[in-house]
Amino acid sequence: MSSMAISQSLTTGALPQPSVRTGDATLLAGLSDAEIMLRVKAGDDNAFTYLIEKFRRPLIGFMYRMVHNSAVSEDLAQEVFLRIYRSRTSYSADAKFTTWMYRIATNLAMNHARDSKYDRPEVKVSLDETDEKTGLSLDVADGTPNVEQEILRRERLAAIREQIAILPERQRMAVIMHKYQDMDYKQIADVLHLSESATKSLLFRAYETLRDKLKDFV
Repeated sequence: MSSMAISQSLTTGALPQPSVRTGDATLLAGLSDAEIMLRVKAGDDNAFTYLIEKFRRPLIGFMYRMVHNSAVSEDLAQEVFLRIYRSRTSYSADAKFTTWMYRIATNLAMNHARDSKYDRPEVKVSLDETDEKTGLSLDVADGTPNVEQEILRRERLAAIREQIAILPERQRMAVIMHKYQDMDYKQIADVLHLSESATKSLLFRAYETLRDKLKDFV
C-alpha cells in the first residue's frame, strides 16, 4: 500500500485491499507489533499494510461480537485502522500495540452502541473451550449433531448471545476481550482504564451472571 493509496483511502473513507511483499513480510514478522508501529510512525506504509493484514480479521470479529452486524463491524474495524494511521506520528510504544488498538476499538464500539440503533440478525458463533481461569464453558461437543441436537445447539447459542449482549457495558467489553480476543487482565485493565484487581472483579461478576443465566445450557 503506497502513501498515495493510503492518503486516498483517508479521503474516501475506505482502505484498499492490502498486500505486503514476501520479503518485507518475512522481515516484519520478526518484529513486535510495537516495533512495526514505530516503523509506521517513521513513514513505512508497508509496515502499516502488514498490521492491517494481521489484525483485520480479529478486529472485525471483536466488533462483530459487539454490534452483531457484519456491515457495521467491518465499517468500525476500518475506522480503527484509519484512526491508527492518522495518529501514527503521536504513537508511543509505552504500552502494547494491541492494547492501544483495542482501546480505540472499544471506544468506537461503545460510542456506536450509545448513539446508534441497529438490527441484530441471526449469526453464527464459534465458541471456545472451557476457560481455565473462570471455569466457564460456552462450547458444545464435537461431532455431527442430529436434528434434536442441532435445535438445542441453536437455542444454546441464541441464549449465550442474548445474555452476553445484555451484560452491563463494561462487563460485556471485558468478557469479549478476555474470552474471544485472549487478552490478559493487564491489557483489559489498560483498555478500560481500570486497575487489574477491578478488572478481575468485573470479569468475575460477569461470568457469575453468565453462569447463573446459562445454567440450563452449560
